[in-house]
Amino acid sequence: MIEAYLQHEAERNAQGIPALPLNPTQAKELCELLVNPPAGKEEFLLNLLKERISPGVDPAAEVKADFLNKIIQGEVTSPLIDKVEAVRILGTMMGGYNIQPLIAALQIDELADEAACALSGMVLIYDAFDDVFKLSQAGNAAAKKVIESWADAEWFTSKPELPETITVKVFKVDGEINTDDFSPAGDAWSRPDIPLHALAMGKTAFPGGIEDIAKWREEGHQVAFVGDVVGTGSSRKSACNSVLWHIGEDIPAVPNKRRGGVIIGGVIAPIFFNTAQDSGALPLRLDVSKINKGDIITINTKEGKVYSESGEVLATFEIAPNTLRDEFRAGGRTPLIIGRKLTERACEALGRPAPTIFIKPDNPEVKPGQGFSLAQKMVGKACGVDGVLPGTACEPKMTTVGSQDTTGPMTADEIKELACLKFQAPMFMQSFCHTAAYPKPADVKMHNTLPKFISDREGVALRPGDGVIHSWLNRLLLPDTVGTGGDSHTRFPIGISFPAGSGLIAFAGALGFMPLDMPESVLVRFKGELNEGITLRDAVNAIPYYAIKQGLLTVPKKNKVNVFNGRILEMEGLPNLSVEQAFELTDAAAERSAAAGCIQLSEESVCKYLRSNIALMESMIRDGYQHAPTLQKRIDAVKEWLKDPKLLKADSNAEYAAVIEIDLSEITEPILACPNDPDDVKLLSEVQGTPIQDIFIGSCMTNIGHFRAAGKIWEGNKFNPNDRIWICPPTRMDQAKLKDEAYFAIFNQVGARIETPGCSLCMGNQARVPDGVNMFSTSTRNFNDRIGNGAQVYLGSAELGAVTALKGELPTPAEYLAIYKEKVSPCKDEVYVYLQFDELGEFDAVYKRCDI
Repeated sequence: MIEAYLQHEAERNAQGIPALPLNPTQAKELCELLVNPPAGKEEFLLNLLKERISPGVDPAAEVKADFLNKIIQGEVTSPLIDKVEAVRILGTMMGGYNIQPLIAALQIDELADEAACALSGMVLIYDAFDDVFKLSQAGNAAAKKVIESWADAEWFTSKPELPETITVKVFKVDGEINTDDFSPAGDAWSRPDIPLHALAMGKTAFPGGIEDIAKWREEGHQVAFVGDVVGTGSSRKSACNSVLWHIGEDIPAVPNKRRGGVIIGGVIAPIFFNTAQDSGALPLRLDVSKINKGDIITINTKEGKVYSESGEVLATFEIAPNTLRDEFRAGGRTPLIIGRKLTERACEALGRPAPTIFIKPDNPEVKPGQGFSLAQKMVGKACGVDGVLPGTACEPKMTTVGSQDTTGPMTADEIKELACLKFQAPMFMQSFCHTAAYPKPADVKMHNTLPKFISDREGVALRPGDGVIHSWLNRLLLPDTVGTGGDSHTRFPIGISFPAGSGLIAFAGALGFMPLDMPESVLVRFKGELNEGITLRDAVNAIPYYAIKQGLLTVPKKNKVNVFNGRILEMEGLPNLSVEQAFELTDAAAERSAAAGCIQLSEESVCKYLRSNIALMESMIRDGYQHAPTLQKRIDAVKEWLKDPKLLKADSNAEYAAVIEIDLSEITEPILACPNDPDDVKLLSEVQGTPIQDIFIGSCMTNIGHFRAAGKIWEGNKFNPNDRIWICPPTRMDQAKLKDEAYFAIFNQVGARIETPGCSLCMGNQARVPDGVNMFSTSTRNFNDRIGNGAQVYLGSAELGAVTALKGELPTPAEYLAIYKEKVSPCKDEVYVYLQFDELGEFDAVYKRCDI
């Protein structure tokens, strides 16, 4: 075991990274060695036990806790670890498998004080609180000491406060740095291995950057990461993990993970900001125009000023939210929230008032006759009040939580660290849409292990090949409820979702609620009717188009204006859309860097969708999807809602940060997002004639209607040798239905490459287009190098993509509209019809077809 570990450690050290944490087999062998340690290896073995086993309910932690408990109980001895030392080591394991051995030690006279000290510093206690309190009531002095310590919040006060001054050397990247730059999609397979994945940070956006940071740290500098716009794009905790690996500090007894670190941005995307909060970093939003790479600056957290070495004030800032000081001190927002609740519970048990040491959030007061927006009402409902105003720090109940596969292993690690063995969120769903088509060895392993991990905790695990997370998760929703997901496109079309990084997803699943600083809302009010040939994707792109015209959005990253950033994008004026259609609008809130999106729909549209979803969930149970009782509870909840189907609606006097009115009848030609920025929207006539080599129709932005429309446009045409067509229906049901309707024959005639249902080209971690091509895509984002190195990507509708494929270039508006009117308009009623699983025969033809 020692030789194998040292060889592995040497291989990793050669890459500049530490060895992996011990797995359960290694932990078992280590414990056996500790009983009779080889001469000269004592310190090495003890360090492995203390520092190289992950905490919480990791399987290796179970081996470690069991071994230490056996020492305490006298069943095993080690010359390196006596009973007192065993208790001390258990005290570093955060929670989970170590808790019961420590509670038992409270009842052993010679260990009671040490056990009390260990438990007093922990917050991941959960139901074990009752065991400790019962002991204290029975006269156990050590247990009473623990309860009093929790009530006094000594787990918090024992930690140092946020320093008044922090001096750092600046690593600055100009322009926009998105999560693809921090955590490249092509390296997604390595995300759970934080040090290894961090080696890919900035390899295209700021090559050589991590070497600069390492050099400065070796010189003794604390380094701050600074950018104009930081962390836009996907909700990848791996992005924050990579930044903190390079600028943060090691966490005792938590291998291969770091916290702390200063992140500064003129703009910091909301999901990235929250992930930094949760990770124990210090994210600051301030004017960075006078701060340059290599500068030595001093951040005065008391004054809210940034000074140069010469004493010049370079910028001012506010610590926001005001609770950020406490979050940093506690090691992150997550431990702060859990710890505060533990303290409140202890105070209540003792009949004492809660301590006043915590900073209270500055929440706005609700006025008499206060109007609330739709989002504010939905969040209010999840908090047990009428509405929640912007600026309110709240903890809404998470009714639905989603996790996808490129972040799922990280979420699983966070779940284990939170010592969670059962989800408190009523629906936690795991998908495999990002890795099903071309799984790497790490993906194959994950496909075999993650489903059981999720279902053991009473979550629902999909299967590889089922399709896109959002297309499935939307089918499991309850109207007017709040949820989250570990993918930035978790944007519910009914209810509202606040996407987050994997740490917060684990928190929401494990505890059933989520911290939220309620954002302001921007209202987009649609009116008028879409002209023939103008699609909902054009309405999606009309949102930034109209915002730019009103000065509410700018394309350049320097001093960027974005009215949507960190706010909720609320939409109204299209109540009769199907839920599938509505998702195309809410989904695109991610590209606006909005914190969330929601849309007002009619009860009729929602009820029709829910009836279909019940049939789907019932079939999932029959087909052996787990956890079946969780699915049944959601079926029961949907049926209960359908008994009295009433949707929340915004008050007429609700207030918004901005209102953008879009007259759909004014849109007379398609609108595209141009290379390589989802905000850089232009009319088709401005880019017509651009040669296109690759066309992708797929991603969560599509539904079955888009593929039928493309098929109608292609019908009767042949292979165009000047371009490549990629087809990827979002779910296996869409794919099977399209086969039943013979659309695959049409796709074959034009030479389309048909992908496994899922994400395909969209994320760029599986299939990719050739370097440097011009591409038209229906996918979500067109960041640099995301879909292909140097690819220039235009984003627009499937209908426009189909016409583009025939021509090999972007058509003129007249050419596009003529083909649309000839091919699609006469059969719109059969094209734009959506999967209705409760209709007779639908399952025989679609759901049960397994020839993918």
